Amino acid sequence: MDTADNIALPERVTHVTVNDKDVYLVGTAHLSNESVEDVQTTVEMVKPDAIGVELCQGRYQAMTQAGNWSKMDIFKVVRQKKATFMLAQLVMTSFYRRLGEKLNIQPGAEMLKGIELAEDTGAELVLADRSIEITLKRVWGYLGFWNKVNLFSQLAAGILFREEIDSDMIEDLKKQDQLEAVMAEFADKFPEIKRRLIDERDTYLAQMIRTAPGKTIVAVVGAGHVAGMTEQIQQDQSLDELNELPPKSPWLKLVKWGIPLAIIALLFYGFTKGAAHGIENIYIWLAVNGLLSALGAALAMAHPLAILSALVAAPLTSLNPFMAAGFVAGIVQAAIKKPTVSDLEDLPDAISTVKGFWTNPVIRILLVVFLANVGSVIGTYTAGAWIAARSV
Repeated sequence: MDTADNIALPERVTHVTVNDKDVYLVGTAHLSNESVEDVQTTVEMVKPDAIGVELCQGRYQAMTQAGNWSKMDIFKVVRQKKATFMLAQLVMTSFYRRLGEKLNIQPGAEMLKGIELAEDTGAELVLADRSIEITLKRVWGYLGFWNKVNLFSQLAAGILFREEIDSDMIEDLKKQDQLEAVMAEFADKFPEIKRRLIDERDTYLAQMIRTAPGKTIVAVVGAGHVAGMTEQIQQDQSLDELNELPPKSPWLKLVKWGIPLAIIALLFYGFTKGAAHGIENIYIWLAVNGLLSALGAALAMAHPLAILSALVAAPLTSLNPFMAAGFVAGIVQAAIKKPTVSDLEDLPDAISTVKGFWTNPVIRILLVVFLANVGSVIGTYTAGAWIAARSV
């Protein structure tokens, strides 16, 4: 690595020569007006053939096509079991939007500036980041069971209780990458998250910029990625492995089928101790599993019929690995309170406030799916343990 001597670049810009290319890494803070100015100045000075931005196609569309929310098919999201993923994205977006409002700057403004300059100058725009869906699936898929439980509980807490943003948090997050900023606390607690969320993306970004067209490339990336990219940009590496989804654990399949089979076996075994004992076990299963799933739906302020559907469905879906109580409750909620185009268009504003987050019909459907499923999972283990204890 060296710094271009003949150009007075902004101090946060790193110049790297890769083969016959000049690459200028603009290390940005995603909530900083100065970073927007750095992007503008660098592009004006070096007149690049290509401008790379730390966005994938999905995040690029979300940032540049705000009206896309109005085209979302909420039934399709629920049917394809993407409700929790969509809710996680909204939680992350909500957090960063609130930060931007406190600092009076649009989150990702420096990325938008890079996109704008590519259009204005005719430079090739390179979306250099890995798909956020693949990134989050790799983060989740490579976590151990108990780490998943811990992370899942913290995500649930983040939905139920909105954390206040203080000045210390803002100063810390201003220095970080837009995606990992909202998961920085998780990255500290779970080293595996850091590897998938940060280190792998250093490699991915470096390779995408390395192969960008032209002789002069400006790359707009979070400041936290610059060091890792600088180390790896000279190496020609395949991205195939980084785009692979994690293999499903055989233990997951065992749990997926083993727990329902164990519950069914316990229910049948209960009748060997007498009809009354067996019937009591069935009552326990129906009541505990159904009520806790219904409670989850109620916490999401679901329609009474959606709550009732969770109550009825949970004891049955918990014994079926292909179905979930939240799926049933979410479909019922969507059918009764079908979101309007206005509700979909209101999503960007709704996620900015606690009231909006909990009252927007679209988000409510996602919350119903998520919390009804959480209740059903807790109910399955609670009722299962209770019935097992009675069988001893």
